[in-house]
Amino acid sequence: MKNRLIACIIFLSAVGLISCKDKSVFTISGTVKNPASLKSVYLLEADSSQINVVDSTTLSDGGKFQFKHAAPYGNLFKLRVGGSIFDMVAKNGDAIEFTTDLNDNTHAYQISGSPESQKIQEFNKISNFYGDKNSKVASEYQAKSQALGKQSDSLMKIYMPLFEKNLDDYGQAILKFVHENKKSLAGFYAMTSLDQFKYEQQMVAYADSIKSDFKDNPAVQHFVHQMMLVKPISVGHKAPDFTIAGIDGKPINIADYKGKYVMLDFWASWCAPCRQENPNVVKQYNNFKSKGFNILGISLDVEKKDWQQAITADKLTWAHGSDLKRFDGPTERLYHIEAIPSNFIIDPQGIIVAKNITGNALEEFLNKTFNKVQ
Repeated sequence: MKNRLIACIIFLSAVGLISCKDKSVFTISGTVKNPASLKSVYLLEADSSQINVVDSTTLSDGGKFQFKHAAPYGNLFKLRVGGSIFDMVAKNGDAIEFTTDLNDNTHAYQISGSPESQKIQEFNKISNFYGDKNSKVASEYQAKSQALGKQSDSLMKIYMPLFEKNLDDYGQAILKFVHENKKSLAGFYAMTSLDQFKYEQQMVAYADSIKSDFKDNPAVQHFVHQMMLVKPISVGHKAPDFTIAGIDGKPINIADYKGKYVMLDFWASWCAPCRQENPNVVKQYNNFKSKGFNILGISLDVEKKDWQQAITADKLTWAHGSDLKRFDGPTERLYHIEAIPSNFIIDPQGIIVAKNITGNALEEFLNKTFNKVQ
């Protein structure tokens, strides 16, 4: 009986040793095929603002390497192998197996031991597919421009819509991926790859849906915090009230536009993209002002004379106000202005119905809005 008990204890101890995993770190066991002269591999970690090298190791003669690193919460890591970067998500307790071949020009890699990392691979496939499409469009445009010996407006009219369509298709593919992977960090990293100006409404809704998840991940919590700050001035919400000094010194209140459509147009004389967009804004104002479209220009200038000169030069015939404090004015802070040009279209009920639309998108929105009104 005693011998059987000892045998049982030894067996259970052996099972325990075999199944025991170090929960204080994660491991990446890697193989690099055809490494040539490559000697080192680097491990990088992403936080809410930057990516840092956190470890490095030397390849063995057989192209093998291993990392052990602590990550108390799931986070984005990257392997730098020669000139290639490979993404993965890791946390303490993960035992990740990684393989790549440096002779493979597509930079494909195999990974196991981390379902999140496999989802990151799916996201990267989408990103790479549309990135390649736009690279081909850009290369074709450049080749034809060089053949002409100059940049051509007619070529731009052909290729810019192709470029924009690829971006739109990418956005829709990413939103679909995020919807299917809401509880995955891969979904989070995919969502944050989108342009906030264009997809703010979707980002706010996404942040709302995950604010109780990933509470230990600083990058996710920073994103949620930022989106909650933006939420009150996102599409579908009531525009915050404010009063601002007009260029004639008289106060202008957003309540003055109650019952009307008004676009708050944040710009400045020193802002080149703003000045480039101004002719389009003038055109749309002239086309739609008789139908009820109003504009309140809000300048981020600090010198009144520069502000006035730009208004005159660009023929901006609508009302204008300014705090003359760049991004630090109370109106700019209220509307969280961090880049210009920036705009908000507010409906007669005081609700923000569009945000940061320029160029053809502005014309399309106004056509749709005022055709519907009529």
